[in-house]
Amino acid sequence: MTTLESSYGHCTAVARARAKNFYWSFVLLPRHKRRAMCAVYAFMRECDDLSDGPRASAEAMAAWRADLDRTLNGAPAAHPLWPALLDAVERFRIPHRYLHEMIDGVQSDLTAHVFETFDELYRYCYLVASVVGLTIIHIFEFEDPSAPALAEKCGIAFQLTNIIRDAGEDQAMGRVYFPQDDLRRFGVTRLDQDTPELRRLLTHYGARARASYDEARPLAGMMHRDSRASLWALIEIYSRLLKRIDESGYDVLSRRIRLSNWEKARILFESRFRA
Repeated sequence: MTTLESSYGHCTAVARARAKNFYWSFVLLPRHKRRAMCAVYAFMRECDDLSDGPRASAEAMAAWRADLDRTLNGAPAAHPLWPALLDAVERFRIPHRYLHEMIDGVQSDLTAHVFETFDELYRYCYLVASVVGLTIIHIFEFEDPSAPALAEKCGIAFQLTNIIRDAGEDQAMGRVYFPQDDLRRFGVTRLDQDTPELRRLLTHYGARARASYDEARPLAGMMHRDSRASLWALIEIYSRLLKRIDESGYDVLSRRIRLSNWEKARILFESRFRA
């Protein structure tokens, strides 16, 4: 049987190894919140692996959802992350529906995406990104009733940034996240060929993402004082990534655009004074 401490140890190891941008912001949190964030991340990571890897299948996702239900009912399943996730959910009163919506989002990756409109893409972004934001603000703790709406916008901004950056890589895997009506509008037929039409499409989506970042900017100030720096840093890392993409002229095919570890460390330092 997995103990609570060993479960949190497992989740922390997963976050350190794989969280990249997210883990940088975790280190600014007090220990009990940092561990809860790692538990949520480990759950999210396992969901992703079951939808996009050698174990990916509808059957595996159904079994994972059943294990989630069993855990939330107080009887953690066998995977080592479950005791920590249950503890985090109960301690911070995380709504169960958000965890089910995370599974809904990644499960949709088992089939090819064809979004006709931006509203359809928005719904996908909500399920794979916004619900993560809605979950973690419960760990950060908030009282302002407008916080969930801003967390939703923050998730949309993050996911649009990822979609812009990974356009060529996603095309290579047969995934096209941009809506068909916008592809037709901008005259784009391939996302892995650098054309003026593609750059105009990406610029348009960069403006959409930037507007969502602007809407979400007050969110960090709504969190408990011990969590503001963490959320400010996370938003700043992603918004600066979008800025870097914008400065490249949306040249996302010749190289993978990223922030260096030094730049992320500087953002963490700045967050202590800005949040």
